[in-house]
Amino acid sequence: MNRAVIITGPGFEDTEFFYPYYRLQEAGFSVDVCTSTDGVVSGKHGISAKPTINFSALDAKQFDLLVIPGGHEAPDRVRQVPEILKFTKAMHDLKKPIASICHGPWVLVSAGIMKGKKATCYKGCKDDLINAGASYIDEPVVVDGTLVTAQHFRDNAIWMKETLKLFRL
Repeated sequence: MNRAVIITGPGFEDTEFFYPYYRLQEAGFSVDVCTSTDGVVSGKHGISAKPTINFSALDAKQFDLLVIPGGHEAPDRVRQVPEILKFTKAMHDLKKPIASICHGPWVLVSAGIMKGKKATCYKGCKDDLINAGASYIDEPVVVDGTLVTAQHFRDNAIWMKETLKLFRL
């Protein structure tokens, strides 16, 4: 069974968290949740996400997929946690899939893994991607190796479809 972790924080975009949470389970993944505060956090629309793993316990060798949802506030808080950035870089270095949407690529920028990558994000983050050395592509979803990025929650379905293709699901 493949194992995924969704990492988020307070103020996440509810649909960008819960769509992959259930879609990945449907595809046979075991899905863990990690939050930047190591406690229950609420999304922008009031739905809560309860962590199943502490960020200090994240080990890239134990996971097959990292998912980073958006929402303006959550990724900004997540990227301030050194253990999460270290884990994100380790997942990248091990060539394990990372799926990120909306403002989520901020975490990838802060982890230092975007140089030379093609990616997309919410349009308000595009300068951050470019300044980190990435090529911003104005498309709903961009796949570059094991990195799958998307712009908006309206792209959830194709974002997860492209992510699951990496596992041939």
